[in-house]
Amino acid sequence: MAENKNPDKIILFAKRPGQTSFASLFTIKHALNTQKVGHTGTLDSFACGLLVVCTGALTRLCGRITEFDKTYEAVIEFGKETDTLECTGAVIRTAGLPSLEKLNEALSHFSGTYMQVPPSFSAIHVNGRRASDIVRSGKTAEIPARPVTVFESALKETDIEVSEDRSQNVRAARISFTVSKGTYIRSLARDIANYCGSAATLVGLLRTKIGNFELKDSAGCSLLDDFSIESARKNALLTVQKEQERRFEAQNKEKTSARNRGKSYEPSEEELCLQKEVREKALSMTEDIAVQCGFAVLYIKDEFLPQFKNGGKLRSDWFTVSPFSIENEFAVVFSSGSQMCGLLQKNSSGYFQYSFVIN
Repeated sequence: MAENKNPDKIILFAKRPGQTSFASLFTIKHALNTQKVGHTGTLDSFACGLLVVCTGALTRLCGRITEFDKTYEAVIEFGKETDTLECTGAVIRTAGLPSLEKLNEALSHFSGTYMQVPPSFSAIHVNGRRASDIVRSGKTAEIPARPVTVFESALKETDIEVSEDRSQNVRAARISFTVSKGTYIRSLARDIANYCGSAATLVGLLRTKIGNFELKDSAGCSLLDDFSIESARKNALLTVQKEQERRFEAQNKEKTSARNRGKSYEPSEEELCLQKEVREKALSMTEDIAVQCGFAVLYIKDEFLPQFKNGGKLRSDWFTVSPFSIENEFAVVFSSGSQMCGLLQKNSSGYFQYSFVIN
């Protein structure tokens, strides 16, 4: 494939269940012929849905986009809890099922801001080490609670068990959540179950929105199954099988490497179609997308563009609108031809400084 002439892109990509977020980048790397790729928030292997991926110089926006609010649909199985709080973990406790009434009460209770303890099996660092690595070494990872916000929740689907007294107990529920950055849906499922006097495991997760970016606009969206309790259970079983295969391959890494050594890359027809869709849907940074990302927009005058690109001392008269009139923390700088030239960020004194420049 020819060298990519414009590697600075934003890709909306639909990750499929059973695939790691890192493996999902493989398609984008080959589609755009670039190794400079970064995603703006991982999804667990059992989860699916929207990944916002940045390439080229725009990888430096990844940290900013991770701060956006997110919307998910989650399938929660009640009655058991695993050590990872999701389907690939080992069961550590069981409990009775919650009533439908109690579940609705719990959703109302977990509305707004509350203090959430993240999962022990997570990428959060404790004393310089990942919490998941600490737990796998046989030790306990003490992760402090932190504030998160549940902006909205809605019960979409239930699997009900009707008891002899005709009371309705919930075996599984599909729930939509809109939450702040840093919210773990696994932990939210655990907390909802605890409130109900039950236990829970997350068996399915679909991310539908990151900020103003939506799953329906992503490359590969048509390859996702309709998300339901039934499909989540099916995909959870397949993910567990793949995890077991992955561990087996890791244990036999040398044999696997020897077997694959010398093999050329031969993408399937489906993979080639997906790569084509990635190229077609790749987004350049535009004024509209900058606003979607919560950035201000500045236009630099043509005569000052060389000084800007060389990192010269910023001056108000370089721009068509004074940066001092802007309240946003970040501002994307465009040329008169609407090409992105760089990103500015306010310092502690409230003045804009260079974040990065695109030459």
